[in-house]
Amino acid sequence: MSEPLRVGSDYWPVWACTYAGSRPIGPAALDCVRVIVIRSGSALLVGELGQRLVKTGDVVLLAANVLCGSEPEGHITLTTIHADTDYVIDQVYWQHAGLVRDRLDAQDFAATIYAEPAQVLSLGERQAETLTTWLDEMVALSAERPVARYFFRMQALWFSIAHVIAPFIKASPVRISAARPSHVRPTLPRERRFAPIREEARRVAELLRTSPERRWTLAALAMEVHLSPAQLGRVFVDAFGKTPLAFLTMVRAERLARYLRETDLTVTEAMWR
Repeated sequence: MSEPLRVGSDYWPVWACTYAGSRPIGPAALDCVRVIVIRSGSALLVGELGQRLVKTGDVVLLAANVLCGSEPEGHITLTTIHADTDYVIDQVYWQHAGLVRDRLDAQDFAATIYAEPAQVLSLGERQAETLTTWLDEMVALSAERPVARYFFRMQALWFSIAHVIAPFIKASPVRISAARPSHVRPTLPRERRFAPIREEARRVAELLRTSPERRWTLAALAMEVHLSPAQLGRVFVDAFGKTPLAFLTMVRAERLARYLRETDLTVTEAMWR
């Protein structure tokens, strides 16, 4: 129900296009989240939703790689919003920052609460009509360049539309709590707040970032800032939400990823840098 997501050096993480016509559109799967607003007419959806009739006022929500096509019943007008999957996960991360620890956790969290990969949201004609101006502006801006000039306006439009449709999205009834365990990452829940960081924590973070190749121990780091290991652990977790050694693991992983992305080093060679 949409053309392929455009890629290139000037890339929109969220963009929109409008289709008006009566020809059938074969099933296709895209590597992005799609939000399809039926603005007039009706169509029979085919794909992972099975066969489902949608009409004016309906919104079709498709996760990445979900197969979907349509057979319009006469003339139909629809607007499709394409949102990069990483862009959406970033929004889930900040929307639920009190519950998730990092973006990997946000990805798991999203998969848990939004378990249905394809949904039809029945907004109704009146509610869907409130989206008209925003949709038209999104479509117009999607053709503009450079992206950076219009980026914040496009985000504002996307957030306005998402605010309207979000209450209609079916979410998992599972209980969500801040105490959900993290089984695979050595991190602790972070109390996010805008507050000064103690100098000792800042100094240790700087040491770990500038010399990640050293065989750091908690005792050695504590000696550098004249604290006991236990004191340093509390101060550092309070500042960064993870222990110094978990922070070191993160820094090393980021450095490894940078070497693999920017050089021709093998994984083994990059690990020994």
